[in-house]
Amino acid sequence: MKLDPFYPIFDSADWLERMLPLGVKLVQLRVKDRSETEVAREIARAKALCAAAGCVLVVNDYWKLAIAEGCDWLHLGQEDLDDADLDAICKAGLKLGISSHDEPELERALTAKPDYVALGPVYPTILKQMRFGPQGLERLGEWKRRIGDLPLVGIGGVSLERAPGVFEAGADIVAAVTDITLNADPEGRLKAWIAATRKHAATA
Repeated sequence: MKLDPFYPIFDSADWLERMLPLGVKLVQLRVKDRSETEVAREIARAKALCAAAGCVLVVNDYWKLAIAEGCDWLHLGQEDLDDADLDAICKAGLKLGISSHDEPELERALTAKPDYVALGPVYPTILKQMRFGPQGLERLGEWKRRIGDLPLVGIGGVSLERAPGVFEAGADIVAAVTDITLNADPEGRLKAWIAATRKHAATA
């Protein structure tokens, strides 16, 4: 299946309830610093919301809960790969996205046979402390040439204004976090993202 080019990331089902009605077709739920019981509740609610909206839900990190809740997609960072049971994930039929930051991480990601690869941060990001600096647009192009038809996600410090350059550099999908959640008008910003990315998709 072809994934939508716009990939917002939210930290709660409350955000999904606000944003999905506006037309989001691909979303990641990235819950941090909550108990496992709370995370399971968030995943279950997010799954129901996405099913009703016809949106693909990607669960970040919590692979056991994603399997238990019958989810379809999972995203793992490199640290998550250390503890993940890839055989169990595959057996459960979960499609998989994996983060990468440098050549060894890309190689490691590809051995897991992912359904997409993410590269980031493309630009400086305020979301979390990163041990890797900005990767830049040139590396996006390098990654795309390496992985061919496998979808490439550009993430990290990407704003609506920077998105066209990220697509032009080689990304198939652009992820956004704080450009939406920290905007004074998150709904308006999300609508602008959808309009811009659908226009890109129509001309790609």
